[in-house]
Amino acid sequence: MSDTFTSIDHVQEVLSAQNYVCGRPLATVVFLAATLGRPIFLEGEAGVGKTEIAKAMAAALGKRLIRLQCYEGLDASSAVYEWNFPAQMVAIRTAEASGGADRQALQAELFSDDYLIERPLLEAMRPQEGGAPVLLIDEIDRTDEPFEAFLLEALSDYQVTIPELGTIVAAEPPLVVLTSNRTREVHDALKRRCLYHWVDYPTFDREIAILQARAPEAAAALSREVVAFVQRLRTEDLFKKPGVAETIDWAKCLLALDVMELSPEVIADTLGAILKYQDDIQKIEGSAAKQILDEVRAELAPA
Repeated sequence: MSDTFTSIDHVQEVLSAQNYVCGRPLATVVFLAATLGRPIFLEGEAGVGKTEIAKAMAAALGKRLIRLQCYEGLDASSAVYEWNFPAQMVAIRTAEASGGADRQALQAELFSDDYLIERPLLEAMRPQEGGAPVLLIDEIDRTDEPFEAFLLEALSDYQVTIPELGTIVAAEPPLVVLTSNRTREVHDALKRRCLYHWVDYPTFDREIAILQARAPEAAAALSREVVAFVQRLRTEDLFKKPGVAETIDWAKCLLALDVMELSPEVIADTLGAILKYQDDIQKIEGSAAKQILDEVRAELAPA
């Protein structure tokens, strides 16, 4: 296992060993990010493998994966650190019960590493066993602009500031992966700091390769039908188009049911594995599903 990527081909090789099928454009971005020490900004629809690339990179390099899951209202303190207030109160009461300790000494003790709870950004700046970690900042589009501005500053110098302790600088900068489902536009200033890549839905052949890697027990004929059906669904007017994650989930559900080939009945029973909104399910189930299946089989017949 290597602790760095030596070439673009090496990126594809080691990620493939982690069952992540990586195209050359994405492999190039990963290689350059690791070589130049630049964050990666991955944008695309939900379920196309943005989060998985960070997991695969960490596993391939033998590094720790630290994940910051973004959400509305996330602020700098929640992402960096917080103080263990219950433990601090116990220490204060213990000191008072023992006759009163030196006030300055007690204050220094209360705001020390012993009472510090590290959150993902601070953790990523600390030395790690196996070298600098992979820091995944997932779904950055769920946060607001003030947090983006803070993040831009933190990633520019790979440092964070704790008022009571001072500035903590990463001895070895983490390899940073930011993801966005594009529910809103992320500010250009943050994107310019990163190497950008749009993660699109895969081609038929690539999605077959992904499915074979993630569900190798699926028969080739079933895999082709599943991928062709899902790709056909993505052309429909749906509220939420199924991603690669849904393709894999559906195939595993079909395997659990010992399904050898698709049928309108099986599709109706398992649509919840690929479509997550009732309106979409109602639109596809019944005659629409049968028509799509017939069209898919007609397309696959020459193969």
